[in-house]
Amino acid sequence: MRKPIITGLLAILLTACSAVTADNYAKLHTGMSMAEVQAVLGQPTQCSEILMMKKCTWGDARRYISVSFAADAAVATSADGL
Repeated sequence: MRKPIITGLLAILLTACSAVTADNYAKLHTGMSMAEVQAVLGQPTQCSEILMMKKCTWGDARRYISVSFAADAAVATSADGL
């Protein structure tokens, strides 16, 4: 019985501490470097690179922030579930 309660509390704490928020998304702008974006959002959940473009995502399929970079400068941002 304790294990489900502890697991539930841990999930709530992790969600509450998440950097994937509307406030943090509002802090992002084009031209930011990857290091500057990471200073706001932390380490990305995943990144992919195609044709000199890097796209990194923070969060999961329900709630995420995505940033595309060209030459280490943010060129586009998107989000969902915030």
